[in-house]
Amino acid sequence: MPPQPHRPATLAWQVFRGSDAVRRGLLTRHQLRGASWIRLLHDVYADARLDRDHRLTCQAALLRLPPTAVIAGPSAAYLHGVEHAASFTDEVHVLVPREGRVGSHTGIRVHSADPVEAGPAPVPIGASPASATVGAGLRPVPVGLGRRPVPGRAAATATPDTTTATVSPTAATISPTTASPNPTTASVGPTAARAASGASGRGGRSTVIRPASGAGCRAGGGGPIPTSDPARAAWETAVWLEPVRAVGIVDTLLREGLTSRDALAVVADEHADRSGGRRARWVFDLADPGAQSPPESHLRVRLVLAGLPRPVAQHPVRLPGGLILHPDLAWPDYRVAVEYDGQWHADAEQLHRDRYRLNQLVAAGWLVLHVTSRRLHRDFLGVAREVRSALFARGWRHP
Repeated sequence: MPPQPHRPATLAWQVFRGSDAVRRGLLTRHQLRGASWIRLLHDVYADARLDRDHRLTCQAALLRLPPTAVIAGPSAAYLHGVEHAASFTDEVHVLVPREGRVGSHTGIRVHSADPVEAGPAPVPIGASPASATVGAGLRPVPVGLGRRPVPGRAAATATPDTTTATVSPTAATISPTTASPNPTTASVGPTAARAASGASGRGGRSTVIRPASGAGCRAGGGGPIPTSDPARAAWETAVWLEPVRAVGIVDTLLREGLTSRDALAVVADEHADRSGGRRARWVFDLADPGAQSPPESHLRVRLVLAGLPRPVAQHPVRLPGGLILHPDLAWPDYRVAVEYDGQWHADAEQLHRDRYRLNQLVAAGWLVLHVTSRRLHRDFLGVAREVRSALFARGWRHP
């Protein structure tokens, strides 16, 4: 039989600093290089049974940063439930106070920020009461434990700016595995948090109290992760990412009900005078919660950036028999529609239903174009040219 992997109970299902584990005698440097552990960042390791996703890299990043750091932007959007916002190998976006002077770290994109006066404390993602003790001197830091994040609200402690430290992402790519949770980090409600730390909160939102790091091994448990709330994460994403990708993330935040147009308007007003404020408003204006997938969002935005009139996502078209169809993108005034054919169209039965539906749309006088994933990524200029010709044939003229 193969030898059993050496996993001290203290480090099972954890993210931890390798140097701390070696100093405490839990592992040797040779054992750290074994198959039981995965290296996430410099001196940060994790139980190899944990899922390889962006949540895990967020938890690793927290062990390289001061307790005032907040997961932000697309990384926060991922933790709120937008799975396409970031991947395991993407950089973790974090906000830190400007006076914190945090240097760059490989795999972490550090954004400096100014504190918000009387702002709410960070709100945890996936908070749960502590059910285990990591050990004396351990610093609990949130860890993803093979489970998808539960969408929820959080509040950042800082107002984001666009000053960043640019670093390269981690390059490791390993197939994910599923693990069982072993939570070790506690979260407390706002009343207890204020009593313990003297911090103020808003609206009864819960607050995280991070235990001070000691001289022992710093490990992570299945507790909460401090993040920007969904609306603020949308603003950060709009400012930090290129617009096509940013709009796709904001579309999903809106579609899933994680934020709203009103909330986006509020955060845009709050940051109107900050660097990136105009860009964020522009991205918010391009967002459409009707988009059913990131590629549909990307196609819509790229067509607009190509100078075409803005299409409507999932516009309802009532046919003479009473059936209502919803093409992916539509220009109702010109009766032109575009359908994005993604990988799911490989299903024969779905393809049959889809083509039958679109044939009815054509019979009703609509001009329907199809765009595949390959053409979106390899021949977008040709796609834009075809859509422009179709609109021109139906009476559209460039202003």
